[in-house]
Amino acid sequence: MKYASIVPLIGGETIAMEKVFGKRPEYMLSYEGFQSNDRHIVDHYNNEVPYHVMDLNKPEVFEKVDVVNAVCPCAGLSSLSPSAGSNNAANDWMSISANYVLEHMRPKVFWGENAPRLASKMGEPIVTKLRKIASKNGYTLSLYKTKSKLHGLSQVRERSFYFFWKGNRTPLVHYVERPHEKIEDLILSVERRDDDPMNVLTNTKKPTDNPYYKYILSEIHPDMSHKEFVEQLTKTESVLTYIENNLGRTTSYNKVGEWMEANGYVKESKQCKRMYAKLKSGGNIMRKTTEIPKDYIGAFVGHMPTNLTHPVEDRYLTIRECLAIMKMPEDFILQGGLRNLNHICQNVPVTTAADMAESIKLFLDNKLDSVDSNFVIQDNKAKHENYEKNGVQLTDFML
Repeated sequence: MKYASIVPLIGGETIAMEKVFGKRPEYMLSYEGFQSNDRHIVDHYNNEVPYHVMDLNKPEVFEKVDVVNAVCPCAGLSSLSPSAGSNNAANDWMSISANYVLEHMRPKVFWGENAPRLASKMGEPIVTKLRKIASKNGYTLSLYKTKSKLHGLSQVRERSFYFFWKGNRTPLVHYVERPHEKIEDLILSVERRDDDPMNVLTNTKKPTDNPYYKYILSEIHPDMSHKEFVEQLTKTESVLTYIENNLGRTTSYNKVGEWMEANGYVKESKQCKRMYAKLKSGGNIMRKTTEIPKDYIGAFVGHMPTNLTHPVEDRYLTIRECLAIMKMPEDFILQGGLRNLNHICQNVPVTTAADMAESIKLFLDNKLDSVDSNFVIQDNKAKHENYEKNGVQLTDFML
């Protein structure tokens, strides 16, 4: 079984394929705009896996492969992006890569990952376009919506996977649900070595120096240490959310603001007044601040790498610990270090992707059940699929 990657980015999916197929990709393809993201996986393979930038040095012929995987940008559908929508240009990479792979490479399976909104009303125009590309080239299409927590990870991380299957039947990807690893256990399992270039703190400040966390440990839980605070938690908490839950969502900022002013935190005192006014008027506030890990986290994105604390030590995480949360190999190097920290988040957790690769391997071995349909939507959370024998009406079945 041979495979290749297109737009691999940092490489979580590609490493998952290597884990399941027992070998490296035959080659990797990408486009000029993704080179800085791709360089991590290219260097991880010591430049021994051919890497072609399609708009710069595309070979005329590629070696035949059974599977191609992709990690196209998800910003066009991400709930974190204010410009998200079906017309966002970032979504075009799914159809650009699909057109090329299905027309010129013709693998038995082409698959990729994107935001959960792909399998929603917002994603309907994109999926309609992908279905046309599939039909034109003799493939069926399926969507698979899941949470990484169901795959044993310590983060929820809702995602959608899409699969192009060569032929006129659509295989059913296996449903998965296994106990998740606790986030504090995962972080504690990571060894810190002086000779590891990834043993670098993402944030050199101490969590307990955060004025809001300092308020918790002096006013709500007097004289409690960081370790003791983590131990009494039942779930991951932002320090702001914890204050709100204990003192009231709106009124807390009056009381905390007074404490900030009395203790010389002028900036935070003014911030509390703004947050109080915003919440009182019916608005909402940003809570991107220190996060204390317990049990599992929502998704390792955005501010998380620099704001998630260690569960025992009064510090934030190292780059190595961030890579471990996404299940990257222990010897993986993030090229550029802290400058490219966000590349870790623009990734597919290896464990989640490996479960997709396992179903693909079964398909190649003719061991995966299929249905007589050209389009299927699977929901791993509900363990349920929707399809029609003679072609699905997309509007009726988008999740």
